[in-house]
Amino acid sequence: MPMLQLILLALIQGITEFLPISSSGHLILLPNLTGMADQGQAIDVAVHVGTLAAVVLYFWADVKVALAGTVDLIVGRRQTPAARLALGLAIATIPVVIAGLAMKLTGLDEALRSIAVIGWTMLGFGIVLWWADQKGATHKTEADWGPIEALKMGLWQAVALIPGTSRSGICITGARFMGYNRHDAAKISMLMSIPTILASGVLLGAEVASEADAQVAIDGLIGAVFAFAAALGALALMMRLLRSVSFSPYVIYRVILGAGLLWYAYA
Repeated sequence: MPMLQLILLALIQGITEFLPISSSGHLILLPNLTGMADQGQAIDVAVHVGTLAAVVLYFWADVKVALAGTVDLIVGRRQTPAARLALGLAIATIPVVIAGLAMKLTGLDEALRSIAVIGWTMLGFGIVLWWADQKGATHKTEADWGPIEALKMGLWQAVALIPGTSRSGICITGARFMGYNRHDAAKISMLMSIPTILASGVLLGAEVASEADAQVAIDGLIGAVFAFAAALGALALMMRLLRSVSFSPYVIYRVILGAGLLWYAYA
């Protein structure tokens, strides 16, 4: 793969994975709008591994708590704060795994990879994010996150399998509707991404493992490194800005891009 395309893919994935503007939508748009060859699943897996490493590093303190909570659950200590977090992340991942497998087995995942679909979801869910952010209460924090809230956010997360929706965006939308403040809504969404990206990476990795060659492995390593750096920077910037800025800038971007894609698709 040409180095420019590889770096561009990695930067797009890294920047958009945790911003509420849809990484999958942007990755689909790149070959569709530029004429570049599709990058293939091996590169998709690699850049997702890069973004996974970034979110784990950024939230390492919380990741350690979740890992300790997993041990607590195994030994029967289900009432600790760590076990509560680990259980919540597990519950939140179940809906997207089930929905993802169903879409893959039925071929719906490929059928939805169109510019028109991305245009509608980019525009529609951008407006829903704005509504949730403006009208949602702020009386809940991450300490209030329990199994019921985790399941609800897991169902929201499953909607993100439609390209252009944005996994982080729809999770934040659900959290804001449920009354979580902006910072903690984003933080919970980012923590939910860890088992979700891991599950999708294992699924895709199993498919491409037998096909990958040495050059693909080298390309994947380069992509993962650039995606890691881009994701870490974008994540740190967004979490810092959320203490003083709403999600409106991302909504404006989504609405403009969505409207442009719909014009392109139907003109």
